[in-house]
Amino acid sequence: MGRTRPKKKGLSKPGDAPAKSSPPSTESLLEKAQALIVQCDYELAVRFIRRALEQDPKNAEAREMLGVSLLELGDLDAAKETFLSLIPPSPDAPSPSPPSAHLYLAQLSEDDPRGALKHYQAAIHILHAQLKGKERADDEASKKDESELRSNIVRALVGQVEIWMDPSYDLCDEPEAEQNCEDLLSAALKIDPGNPEALQTLASVRMSQERPDEAKAFLEQAWATMQDIDLDDPKLPPIPTRLALVKLFLELSLYTPALLVLHGIMSSDDQDVEAWYLEGWCFYLMAEQAQENGGKLEDLTWQELGRDSRDCLETCQVLHRNQEHPDKPLLEHVQELIAKLDELGITASPVDEGEEGEDGEGEWESDDGSVDGDGDVEMQ
Repeated sequence: MGRTRPKKKGLSKPGDAPAKSSPPSTESLLEKAQALIVQCDYELAVRFIRRALEQDPKNAEAREMLGVSLLELGDLDAAKETFLSLIPPSPDAPSPSPPSAHLYLAQLSEDDPRGALKHYQAAIHILHAQLKGKERADDEASKKDESELRSNIVRALVGQVEIWMDPSYDLCDEPEAEQNCEDLLSAALKIDPGNPEALQTLASVRMSQERPDEAKAFLEQAWATMQDIDLDDPKLPPIPTRLALVKLFLELSLYTPALLVLHGIMSSDDQDVEAWYLEGWCFYLMAEQAQENGGKLEDLTWQELGRDSRDCLETCQVLHRNQEHPDKPLLEHVQELIAKLDELGITASPVDEGEEGEDGEGEWESDDGSVDGDGDVEMQ
């Protein structure tokens, strides 16, 4: 039997145009953009999103991703305009609007607290409608979505409470402010009983009402729930919420849970300036308590606790400078505490040979210009 002759490839004739590859689909462009967002490469993500919008200008998913990317890049006005295109009365708003657009707009409405409250309420209305659909389903995926929806509703309710409590707004002086906070938190705990963010916010309200024993009880409930949540679980409150929890712990002298929360935060982000500051402040307060209790606290001397405080504060100071962090009062307090530790003869722990600090140098570098302030606790 003769060999099979290979088929001849067609030869292109002179003048034939080369075959054009089809452009990437909108879906593939958005998949690439989402991967870049996960990698925090927002500038490149925007380029892919804009290409997707050239193909499908009304694509709601693409516009939401664009808003998020612009927000992360610090272009707040453009981000706000993008999110506004997703809600009525925009002619291109999808129906229903994505609740996330309202949630982002609430956070971008710092100069309009009542407008922020309306955005939170609109998001809650949409989320409740979505929740009803998930409650009727019985599959595992729907149960997971239901849990996430409940958490989002709680965060929107808590967001409203924070606006009512914010002393920078006139709303906190309104006669209905306190009752509104109580009602919102009651609704939050009804939609998700035991939610740590709702319990934490309720504790904050009780502190403002000068009811520290109740505040402590609610904080302990919140911590009992939170400490069993994995660091990568979406149910875990975001870092700013956990930092606020640490501040409440410190206000109530609950140092051990404060340090445990900070440990979890630093496991996720060891460059967080405020976390290092709060850890240094926590150790400072513990050193102070140790002095009052005969020189020791939990088998550590006040000098050891003071040294731990100094190490954290030095780290915070370096990170603050390297990141050009905008919180100047925080830096002033750090410098003030370091100056007080200096007076007590507390120096930073020696750096092992070859070990480098956060700024890439062999030893910590302190900034000058410590500021004294009233109201800080002195160690005797």
